[in-house]
Amino acid sequence: MDSSQITGLILAGGRGTRMGTVDKGLQLFRDAPMALHVLMRLSPQVGYIMINANQNIAPYEAFGVPVWQDEMQGFAGPLAGLQTGLIHCETDYLVTSPCDSPFLPKDLVERLADGLKQNNADIAVAVTGEGDTKQAHPVFCLVKASLLPHLTLYLQEGGRKFDKWYSSLAVAEVHFDDEDAFRNINTLDDLRKYETTA
Repeated sequence: MDSSQITGLILAGGRGTRMGTVDKGLQLFRDAPMALHVLMRLSPQVGYIMINANQNIAPYEAFGVPVWQDEMQGFAGPLAGLQTGLIHCETDYLVTSPCDSPFLPKDLVERLADGLKQNNADIAVAVTGEGDTKQAHPVFCLVKASLLPHLTLYLQEGGRKFDKWYSSLAVAEVHFDDEDAFRNINTLDDLRKYETTA
């Protein structure tokens, strides 16, 4: 899959309640906003990149990429961010990453794209662990841009759960060995903890 046909979307539209209602993506981590770390890791993997944010728009715009607010009102969660990304996506595919995961894999998009293609799937989702420890990370996903009507209908019917939305689609689960690459920094304690650890 040609990376120029993939748009990257950084999900920064939440309230950051677990971090004391601060904007997580703008919290400094190793001398730069967390979302900027994500941007630097994701942008070489895609043709275009944009950010979904619902507050502090100007600081995000200072990163030099388009910033879009949720089309739905009321902080409706990551699926609302995905919908917004799909509305503004001009490529065939869209890949997402949350703004609070600065360690995301440098081969995330390539491997999700391979999984999507090999399985002839609608969506590829990152997965870590096996057996009882298996965990899907649906906010790290690659989707066909043509899924916009399907997602919009789900949201209009009151759906908010990522996994329930894609349960009716052809899903490729792509296994990654490095669980640490998907850890997200949810609290100020996490921010301090990972400031100095690899």
